[in-house]
Amino acid sequence: MAITYPLATPTSIGIESIELRAVNAVATSQSPFTYKQQIVSHGGQKWEASVSIPSVHRDKAAQWKAMLVGLKGQRGTFLLGDPDYVTPQGTVSACTLTGSAGDESVTVVMTGTLLAGDYIQLGSASSAKLHQVLVDQSGSGTLEIWPALRSDYTTAATVFFGNGTIAPQGVFRLATSISSWSINNSSAYGISFEAVEAIV
Repeated sequence: MAITYPLATPTSIGIESIELRAVNAVATSQSPFTYKQQIVSHGGQKWEASVSIPSVHRDKAAQWKAMLVGLKGQRGTFLLGDPDYVTPQGTVSACTLTGSAGDESVTVVMTGTLLAGDYIQLGSASSAKLHQVLVDQSGSGTLEIWPALRSDYTTAATVFFGNGTIAPQGVFRLATSISSWSINNSSAYGISFEAVEAIV
């Protein structure tokens, strides 16, 4: 069967730890005499991640190895999110969103609440975008998110906020085109990798 991107991460053994980083393209300069600073925001925003898998034996490691090699370096993509957010902190049960590319304040029609730190996903498969809620929002109104919208949503888009099994996710690719793992003398595999949001 042909490989289709983005790949899903294996479920036979989950992620041991993940470090998600919110990266902003902001330039700074500082006077060596007065220490006054100049800040220029260029608008770029992206997710980065460091992922580690628990030490496992061959049968459990095989799916992760196959996924990493199947990405064929930075060519392929995969879905990734914060595994602790299969359900949000808030009580949201339904939500749609409208806004324009570049908006960090978007309009939502929502039942329930989304709390600061919750994640939302817009789109699915190769169009999936991962955003974080920055300010508590109860019911319909304006929702503050990061990163800014990457596309126009002039027609109300359904917001995915987790279903108890799957957390909101975005599309990522490997940070380098090298996939590697280690095996110790107890036949335990060590697997970790760096990833960046796939922005096209």
